[in-house]
Amino acid sequence: MPLLRTFSIIAATLICSITSFPAHASAGNAWEIWKQGDTHALMRHAIAPGTGDPENFTLDDCSTQRNLDDLGRNQARRTGDRIREMGIEINLVLSSQWCRCIDTASLLALGPVRPEPSLNSFFADRSTEQQQTRQIADLLATLPSGTKAMLVTHQVNITALTGIYPKSGEIILIRVTKTGDIEILARLMP
Repeated sequence: MPLLRTFSIIAATLICSITSFPAHASAGNAWEIWKQGDTHALMRHAIAPGTGDPENFTLDDCSTQRNLDDLGRNQARRTGDRIREMGIEINLVLSSQWCRCIDTASLLALGPVRPEPSLNSFFADRSTEQQQTRQIADLLATLPSGTKAMLVTHQVNITALTGIYPKSGEIILIRVTKTGDIEILARLMP
């Protein structure tokens, strides 16, 4: 019972620290919001059919993972094209170490991709959810002013950080407040 109570308190704290996004922000407004300083993007990897990963999943072997299909690869390329077309300059591209995320980040072609373990999925093992969520928020809070980061990750990671259940390829625009909380600015489906 103490574990359930601890989880409830932590979940309530995370939910209370989230500021809601403009519910009716148009895509045009979202692009303008993204141009503002210190705005970061959380992107769920592009379309990768299925749920979770096979039982024989190995982090260093893409053949054991659920991967992008042709539709997902095209989605990632088109998203990167649209981001560049809209004049968004990304200074830092971070990705989960899962192949579908690394591939999405690479196909965006926004800059060198740096694997970031705190963006790895905890879908199969929720024991690291709180720690990884805090690490992502802390990482964003320590970025130099003016940095625009693109973080390519998984639905569970984005939901834990923002309370939003994103579609494949969806982008959530966020900012870290002076108190270290995550402010949700807009949602974008390029």
